[in-house]
Amino acid sequence: MKLRRAVLIAIALVAVVLAGWAAMHFLVRPPAELDLSRSKPSAMGLYSVAMAPEIEPVQRGPLQALVLTLATPDGKPVEGAHITVGGGMPQHGHGLPTSPEVTAYLGDGRYRVEGVRFNMSGWWELKFAISASPGDDSVTFNLVL
Repeated sequence: MKLRRAVLIAIALVAVVLAGWAAMHFLVRPPAELDLSRSKPSAMGLYSVAMAPEIEPVQRGPLQALVLTLATPDGKPVEGAHITVGGGMPQHGHGLPTSPEVTAYLGDGRYRVEGVRFNMSGWWELKFAISASPGDDSVTFNLVL
């Protein structure tokens, strides 16, 4: 009888801990002041960067593509950039479920990024590391699905 009671108490404690963890990770709202702009300067100001999903609205589930446009601060298109893509869900502590990558240069500083997928609703970050003739820099875009 004591063993059965101890097992039931242990199961109840585990359930409470799991419920708390789930509430903390899945019910947390993004910060109210979150910057959701789709165009901004890079972190060190070397580039003006715009991100445009090929299909709006951005959706949870399917693979998607976007166009990243790079220019110098004075508006000249940046050609020949090497761009890596990362990101994830800051409030959940995990990265992207796929490995997006630049698949084509479209001209006029525009780069096609394919393989973007968001597997759940919430706050996502897309991080781009940029290496081109003006120098190495990065930019982060926030999305809320």
